[in-house]
This record gives sequence, C-alpha cells and structure tokens, in this order.
Amino acid sequence: MSNETRRFPTGADGDVELSKGEIFDVLQNQRRRYVLEYLKRYDEPVGLSDLATQVAAWEYQTPVEEVTNDQKKRVYTTLQQTHLSKMEEAGIVEYDTEDNTVARTPYTEELTVYLEIVPGSEFPWREFYLSLGSISCAIVAALWTGLFPLTLLTPLEWATVIAATFTVSAAYHTYSGADMQLGDDEYVPDEFEQ
Repeated sequence: MSNETRRFPTGADGDVELSKGEIFDVLQNQRRRYVLEYLKRYDEPVGLSDLATQVAAWEYQTPVEEVTNDQKKRVYTTLQQTHLSKMEEAGIVEYDTEDNTVARTPYTEELTVYLEIVPGSEFPWREFYLSLGSISCAIVAALWTGLFPLTLLTPLEWATVIAATFTVSAAYHTYSGADMQLGDDEYVPDEFEQ
C-alpha cells in the first residue's frame, strides 16, 4: 500500500503533510469519527458543548435529552484535551479554544475516502476490476485468433457482454459501498437531536 502524503492547511502556521498512516492514526478513534459525523451536518461552527452532548448520546446509544452530566463531561474533557487538538494539527477541523467552537475545514470532506473499508470476507474491488479487465483482454485476444467456442458469439455480442458486466459490477460496487465506512458497527443514527 502506498504511503503517499496529502497536504492539509493548518492556518497561519502553513501547510502540514500527512501520510495515509497519519490520517488513519487520527481517524482510528471512534470519538474523532463521531466528531466528523456531527460536523459534516453543519456548515457553520458548532459549540463544543453541543458536540460533546451529541457524541455522548451516540456513544451511550441514548437520546440527547437523556445524556447525563457525567457522560457529557467525560466526552467534553477528552475532546477538549486530546482529540480536537490532534484533529486540528492534522488540518481536519478548526478548533477555537477561546469560543469553544469547532468547525469543518475544506479538507474535512476529503477524509471520507479514508473511512471506506473492505470487510474481511469481501474480495477487494481493485483486484476484482483488475481480474475483470484481464479476463476481458483474454476474451478479445481469443476472438482475434478465432478460438472456439468464443466464436459462437459475434465480437459485438462479446463487447455487449463485457460492457454489461462492467456496468453491473460498478453499479453493485457503488450500491454496496454506500454503507461501507470505518466503524459501521458503531451507533450513528440517521436522525439526531440537537
């Protein structure tokens, strides 16, 4: 796997380059992923108190109004002391310590690609498409040589089969990948209270 770097601005200090490993390090924590989940629903900065309450509700799988002060305080403290500063250093969020607000950066959305996963039981898609392309090339080469039984279909019929196979595969990949995100077993409701 490549360890390419991505450049993320960090404000007045200039840009910071993060490798994929560093990005995964930042995003490996469930609370940080919950922060991103919350922030992607808002264009404007959010209050740390509201953020901590919602993250606590998700962690404890309870409605926002039933989050206890202790639950909120635990989440608030770790966000304030650890997680938000690490995310800000990486350029993922902007954390204003004076106003206690957190905001998205232009690069927050770019990180969603790093949240995609391949379940252990699933064939990696890049290998699937490489195999599909290789088989297609082999069929075309066999058609050029007139190899039986591939000559039972015309080249146009084979082209239709190959195009349909790629289209169906891509449609399935798109549909099945919509829910494949790091932490799918985590509790993140479709709707949440503010």
